[in-house]
Amino acid sequence: MKDDIYILGIESSCDDTSAAVLRNGVLLSNVTASQEVHKAYGGVVPELASRAHQQNVVPVVDQAIQRAGITKEQLTAVAFTRGPGLMGSLLVGVSFAKGFARSLGIPMIDVNHLQGHVMAHFIKESDDDHSAPPMPFLCLLVSGGNSQIVKVNAYNDMQVLGQTIDDAAGEAIDKCSKVMGLGYPGGPIIDRLARKGNPHAFTFSEPHIPGLDYSFSGLKTSFLYNLRDWVKEDPDFVEHHLEDLAASLEFTIVDILMKKLKLAAKQTGIKHVAVAGGVSANNGLRNAFKDYAERFGWTIYIPKFSYTTDNAAMIGITGYYKYLDGDFCAIDAPAFSKVTFQ
Repeated sequence: MKDDIYILGIESSCDDTSAAVLRNGVLLSNVTASQEVHKAYGGVVPELASRAHQQNVVPVVDQAIQRAGITKEQLTAVAFTRGPGLMGSLLVGVSFAKGFARSLGIPMIDVNHLQGHVMAHFIKESDDDHSAPPMPFLCLLVSGGNSQIVKVNAYNDMQVLGQTIDDAAGEAIDKCSKVMGLGYPGGPIIDRLARKGNPHAFTFSEPHIPGLDYSFSGLKTSFLYNLRDWVKEDPDFVEHHLEDLAASLEFTIVDILMKKLKLAAKQTGIKHVAVAGGVSANNGLRNAFKDYAERFGWTIYIPKFSYTTDNAAMIGITGYYKYLDGDFCAIDAPAFSKVTFQ
């Protein structure tokens, strides 16, 4: 159709290079190239990440367009992650998007990475897909770098009700995983081990932060000190109790997250509650969402696993809504690394 709107989304905020094509808000393709190199270093190395993005961005975009069954000339606009994230990684995606859009003579749309995670719930896989939550709704946004409770009034009107004052939930999981010698990223490893462990085997201190803000630094310290004492008594303590440690850590973090979310739902009176971000792939958190939905009458929205991690589909759908509003960005718009909603 002549009036079809084709949006190319590009995501490069951390260590995943991703491109997606959407037609009228319906996902046609979503291609992601991950970087294995960081595992050897126990975390993302920014310089290596930006180099890998430079290698991946052209083939990933090419594949996304091919799998969508269109040509680049059919694209209506290019949406890209402008921030927050690693500056070197962002610059690769931003620079490519600017050059690509200019070469085609089509508009550019800048997308806030955090807004994109929330908007993952609006990705349509078919024309009759009506699974998106109604406005307003609450969204628990949890990832390696962010832990926030967001009140979503509209796609372009998101109010942060509470957020971490130190470490994010995913960051705490990764650091505790590293202390146990489990490797990086720790989230999937802890999740897998926790399924076989006893979540009540060990108790770790939970922070007492007023309001809806989070803190995970104290939990991380409590885990570290307890582990140090236990290992003194039994050098093989971690190996003997690995599954129970993982389950207890996961239980504590999920408990902290859900208690604040429950408070936010009570204060706002909102019963439509969503979860987004990398940690939303965690089975313990997903099960807690289902439990709270039954207990408190929530209608919950849990994204597909493929939309939890950094992906271009969420950038593309946000770009689609911004396109409908004519909300474009200038060629000189710089990338930004600060964690914020714009």
